[in-house]
Amino acid sequence: MHMADALISPAVGGAFLAVSVGLIGYSSKKIKDDADNSVIPLMGVIGAFIFVAQMINFTIPMTGSSGHIGGGMLLAILLGPYAAFITIASVLIIQAFFFADGGLLALGCNIFNMGFFPCFICYPLIYRIITKAGVDSRRILIGSILATVVGLQLGAFFVVVETLLSGISELPFNTFLLLMQPIHLLIGIVEGAATSAVVLFIYKAQPELILDNKSPGLSYKRFIIAAVTVTVIIAVGVTRFASSLPDGLEWSIFKTAGVEELENPESELYSNLEKIRERTSIFPDYNFKEPEEVLDKDEEQENVSANVEKSSPINESMGTTVSGIVGAVIVLLFIISIGFFIRIIKRYL
Repeated sequence: MHMADALISPAVGGAFLAVSVGLIGYSSKKIKDDADNSVIPLMGVIGAFIFVAQMINFTIPMTGSSGHIGGGMLLAILLGPYAAFITIASVLIIQAFFFADGGLLALGCNIFNMGFFPCFICYPLIYRIITKAGVDSRRILIGSILATVVGLQLGAFFVVVETLLSGISELPFNTFLLLMQPIHLLIGIVEGAATSAVVLFIYKAQPELILDNKSPGLSYKRFIIAAVTVTVIIAVGVTRFASSLPDGLEWSIFKTAGVEELENPESELYSNLEKIRERTSIFPDYNFKEPEEVLDKDEEQENVSANVEKSSPINESMGTTVSGIVGAVIVLLFIISIGFFIRIIKRYL
């Protein structure tokens, strides 16, 4: 559900960026005041896991669409809402700048849609209420699925609202809404099942990691080693099998406007942002970056076979694997760096 810049006007993009930055600042303050230092590496490894997990698109049967997990609800359950929001925001920032996944103008919208609702609405008002009487397998199952589904529905709804506020005429509100909500309901059910499975496994293996059972000074060493191992396995062995079908947002756009992606408006702002994204993206669309070449028609025709070889399944598979590993490392280091600055602020302020 990563929105592209073409779906957002500068005013809407700027407004939601301001809101998201404010939420990041507020969450950072809460972590500084409340969290012990051991939570920071936990944020890093779970963030790296979410990065590679989002690369796995699963097919939605009989729709011609696919989906992937958002991860916000899983992060909130394991880390609490404030650390979770910073973690999902970090993942989305890395994806936008280094992997050309989601627009830079739309970054604030994407952080809000995929982070605010699971962390600050569904976690406290659904999951925590369901598990308030006590954490057990049944409550975790019900709470995880219900909170994840509602969070994704709210996020999908706000995608439609943001395009409406942006005046995107190619996506009429009623038509776009009636496509976005059902497809993301199906995606939400799958993500909810996956979220509950992960949380239940952790609850049975190391129950103190579930937020309500945490106490200061806990050692997360065993979990961190296991999480890193699983992340590498997914990056190396699973991401290459992701569905190539359009995701729920692309599918909804295609059914509404006849194209999976809208063209950016002819504006200097959009053009400059696209140039920045092209320069910073090291693995665009989670694959190797092809060298820039200026070819005339004759040269282009002569290099058809070479281009086919470049885009062969083996090269694409390797590019996906490498981008998964590199992205996970970048996310880990980025979050650890954030934690380092939070520790400094906590120590001296």
